[in-house]
Amino acid sequence: MTTATRTGRHPSTLATLWRSTVGKKAVMAVTGLVMLLYLVAHMLGNLKVFFGPDDINGYAAWLRTIGQPFLGHEWFLWIARTALLASVVLHGVSAYQLSRRDLAARPSKYVHQRRRASYATRTMRWGGVILGLFIVWHILDLTTLTVNPVAEHGHVYQNVVGTFGRWYSDVIYIVAMLALGFHIRHGFWSAAQTLGANNARRDRALKLTANGLALLLTAGFLSVPLAVMFGVVK
Repeated sequence: MTTATRTGRHPSTLATLWRSTVGKKAVMAVTGLVMLLYLVAHMLGNLKVFFGPDDINGYAAWLRTIGQPFLGHEWFLWIARTALLASVVLHGVSAYQLSRRDLAARPSKYVHQRRRASYATRTMRWGGVILGLFIVWHILDLTTLTVNPVAEHGHVYQNVVGTFGRWYSDVIYIVAMLALGFHIRHGFWSAAQTLGANNARRDRALKLTANGLALLLTAGFLSVPLAVMFGVVK
C-alpha cells in the first residue's frame, strides 16, 4: 500500500516530479545552469587580480554593498550563497540518486564483463566528487580564511597571492579546475539534451559551445594561480 493510499492524499506535483528520473535530470540541468552562470561571473571577478590590489579589493567591497539601502550590508552575498548552496546540494543529491538507480537497474553479473559506465559518465562522477571536496577547501581558504596563510579580511589580493604561494594549494586548484572543465563540457551537453534544446541542426553548435565554455572557464580560473606561480601577480 502506498503512502498516498494510506493517508488518502496524493503527492504534490513537485514531489512526483522529484521522485521521477526525468524530474531529477531536470533538476540537475537547471541547477547546473545556475552554477554555470555563477562560475562565469566568479571567473570575471577573479581576473581583476591582474589590475592590482585596489581593483580586486574594491570589487570585493562593492559586492558587500549590492542592494543597499534596500538590503543590509552583505545581504546580497548571503542570498547568493544560499541559492548557490541549494543548487549544489540539489545537483549532488540528484546525481547520486540517479547513479544509484542506474546501478540498480542493471544485472549484478554479466556472462561477459563490460564497462559499467561510459567515459563521460565516469568523468562526471569522479569530477563531481573532486569538485565537492574542492568547494570545502576553497571556502576554508578564501572565504572563511581558516587555512589561508595571510587571512586578512577585506584584502582579497593579498589572500590570493598568499594561498597560491604554496605548492599544494596550486596542485589542489589546478586539479580541481581541470575536473571543472571536463564537468562543464559533458554537463552542458547533457543539460541541453534534458531540456530539449538539442536537435540535429543545433548539435554541432551546442557541442562547440560546451567545448568553448569549458576551455574558457578552465583557462580563466587557471590563469590566476599560474600568474602567482610565475611572478606575474605578486
